[in-house]
Amino acid sequence: MARTVVISGGGTGIGLAAAEAFAADGEQVLLLGRREEVLARAAERIPGARYCAADLSEPQGARRVAVFAEREYGTVDVLVHSAGGNGRLEQQPGFEDPLDAVAHDWTVNFRLNTLTATLLTEALKDHLATPGGRVLFLSSIAAYRGSGSGAYAASKAALHPYTHELARQLGPRGITVNLVAPGFIEETGFFGGEVPGERRQKLVAETSTGRAGHPGDVAQTLRWLASHAAGHITSQVIQVNGGAERGH
Repeated sequence: MARTVVISGGGTGIGLAAAEAFAADGEQVLLLGRREEVLARAAERIPGARYCAADLSEPQGARRVAVFAEREYGTVDVLVHSAGGNGRLEQQPGFEDPLDAVAHDWTVNFRLNTLTATLLTEALKDHLATPGGRVLFLSSIAAYRGSGSGAYAASKAALHPYTHELARQLGPRGITVNLVAPGFIEETGFFGGEVPGERRQKLVAETSTGRAGHPGDVAQTLRWLASHAAGHITSQVIQVNGGAERGH
């Protein structure tokens, strides 16, 4: 039987690539995100895909998704958290006091990358397939080495202890919980446009493979972790960065 795969941030980038990978296996895909028009366009590309627009950084948004998923599918087999991104690309109000700017930066990043994942997980936790459910978070190489934004790196790193706690909690139900931590991935909206040539060369030079990553690299890793073959893998961080950061 086809499984139900719920993907936050499913309208673009890694989330969209994951949706296409799961749909190619005949799975039922539900796309989530803030922008309904983006989700609608993505759903048109994926056979049988449906979508639900919601702001997952707010409890009411997560509740809306939970009600929709329970009504339309009953059980969620795979939950993929791809929503999030670079808080610096969000609207930046002008602040006279630099401390206000710091507070805003950290709050925005944690709302985008941490709250979206934790609220949606908690809202859908009781609807996960038992046994056989899969919960997959998207972390980042920045969680290990920092980045241009300490707030972004911290918001991704915060998902690591939550993953380990959740894995212990859901393990007795036969549900696995893992993180995938990508490195430099092109063809996403993370950088707000094309990466300048010099910076791109530097990021590629850090890898052992000599190339940038692509959304499909991460999508196929998520697909494998969600498979029956990965049923005894839980509470792990799988890095997809071409060797730019060594395993820990």
